[in-house]
Amino acid sequence: MARFVRQTRRTAGQDPGALVHVGDVRQEATCLTLFRYDAASVDETHPDLACALPRDTAPGVLWLNVDGVHDAAVVEQIGRMGDIHPLLLEDIMHTLQRPKLEDYDSLLFASLRMLQYHEERREIEDEQVSLVLSPSWVISFQENPGDVFDPIRERIRDGRGRIRRAGADFLFYSLIDSIVDNYFVVLEHVGDWVEEVYERVTRSPSQSDLDEIRLLQRELLYMRKSIWPLREVLSRLQHGDSRLLAPETLPYVRDAYDHTVQIIDTVETFREMLSSVMDVYLSSLSNRMNQVMKMLTIITTIFMPLSFVAGLYGMNFAWMPGLRSRVGYFAVLGVMALMALGMLYYFRRRRWL
Repeated sequence: MARFVRQTRRTAGQDPGALVHVGDVRQEATCLTLFRYDAASVDETHPDLACALPRDTAPGVLWLNVDGVHDAAVVEQIGRMGDIHPLLLEDIMHTLQRPKLEDYDSLLFASLRMLQYHEERREIEDEQVSLVLSPSWVISFQENPGDVFDPIRERIRDGRGRIRRAGADFLFYSLIDSIVDNYFVVLEHVGDWVEEVYERVTRSPSQSDLDEIRLLQRELLYMRKSIWPLREVLSRLQHGDSRLLAPETLPYVRDAYDHTVQIIDTVETFREMLSSVMDVYLSSLSNRMNQVMKMLTIITTIFMPLSFVAGLYGMNFAWMPGLRSRVGYFAVLGVMALMALGMLYYFRRRRWL
């Protein structure tokens, strides 16, 4: 289930730029992965922190991926190597950020929400991904190991596409585009989930279906909160205001923006579908209640005259018709049976049964 409330640590009263981790507490050690590539070669290593960002002027692009932002000392040292502003480092360690874009002239910072669907647990997992772009390198900060960037790594290793021939700005775009494209994968699973709930509700609604509808509504609301600000980020990027983005990269950014708009439309469609499913659920419950009330009303109506006859012959009088007859008891039972059958026949003729 998407988490609206996560374990946090208060930062009130801290100096601006103070490196305090806010988010889920992690115990794993921070893992660094460094890609260094150009059109002719690629080098992939897991460097020590001391040489995470080489300062030589060799050509090519550097991509440093950091898994784990809970260690303030690691984040601070990487920040010193890359000359990253302390306020950006603070945003990186505050993992509950709203997606946003910051342009520091020499650096471009983007914070996004990466969503992944866990099929076994049927829940959407989310984490913050922070990207920092300079003219020659990109640093990506993630909360946990495991991401949606494997296709990009394979393209770098195999030299497929234009990523090895392009600069760091194209890598920056590619990472954002990979996160956006994975939203389609998550939405595909959510769409199958919505259809499954709809089919169950139309057949035989239950309390578990209502709980599932509410869960889906929360998941889609969280997706909407993650994607709407991303549209603003890509809108600013596609306008080409940053000097770190080459003009030939802007058409790709516009394509990612179009995908984001399409994803938002799909999320809104699913939310409307869930509203319809909720209406169907309530309507089905109402119809079922009406059927129950109709049957109870029919049973009560049938037994009312029978109760009247039974009460009439239950009066304590000495002289009553048929009271001393040998067949009186059975005659009254027969009359009562005929009355019940007659009323059933009448209800059937009126299509009430």
